[in-house]
Amino acid sequence: MNKIFAVLLLFTILFSCTDNTVMEPYDTIQKPGDITINGYSKPDVIQLRFNGTPVSINGNTSYTNKIETNIQFAQDQGETNKLAIYNNETGKEIAQYNITYDNIDDYKKLYFFNFPGIFLQTYITKPQVNLGKVGFEFIFPNLGEFSGSSLKNVKGVLKRENGAVLAEFDNIGEDNFTALKIYSFFSSTAPVYLELYKQGTTEPYAGTGIIKVKVKQHMGANMIVLQEKLENGTWVVKGDIDVAEYL
Repeated sequence: MNKIFAVLLLFTILFSCTDNTVMEPYDTIQKPGDITINGYSKPDVIQLRFNGTPVSINGNTSYTNKIETNIQFAQDQGETNKLAIYNNETGKEIAQYNITYDNIDDYKKLYFFNFPGIFLQTYITKPQVNLGKVGFEFIFPNLGEFSGSSLKNVKGVLKRENGAVLAEFDNIGEDNFTALKIYSFFSSTAPVYLELYKQGTTEPYAGTGIIKVKVKQHMGANMIVLQEKLENGTWVVKGDIDVAEYL
């Protein structure tokens, strides 16, 4: 009798466990999360927050200049982890990244550069330019914001005030700086201008008038951020920010 009872009890436990496994799966599907962060912020002090909790880097929860750290976590399927960058003084959110089970591989490496009036999500290194030479690189992160252009890249022709061509840039885009173009330094006061066209043409990339951007030049590397802006209700392109000055 005891043997029969034991067998019945064993079957009851087995079927009970089977039912619970099917109806109530306790094991959550996960992926390991591993984000390597390389950033830079100047002059603003910033703070990284992971799901609202400040990220400590070398014992500090706010940082400026070069910012390097690594975040490791478990990413559950169906859930979202939030990584955000804040201005530590004002509390304003600068950028936000929503990390999920499906896009986690897109965040293995995260690059950012935070400068006054501009936030770049790209890897930047200051190029080496020989003495007596001038080097230019360009990036256009808000291309089309005010002009309405759907183009992802434009062509740039850098000229002296007299129209002489200094360099041409075939692929100025939103995500990365162009290849470095170098010419001999000729003046610390003479302005240079960048004219912007549709790639492969001499047509302006938007509108009908020539798009001419005055940019400052100095000996060595010039890393210019182009920006569409509104001035008195009209969109214009400015090249006032030189990232090389901060590096």
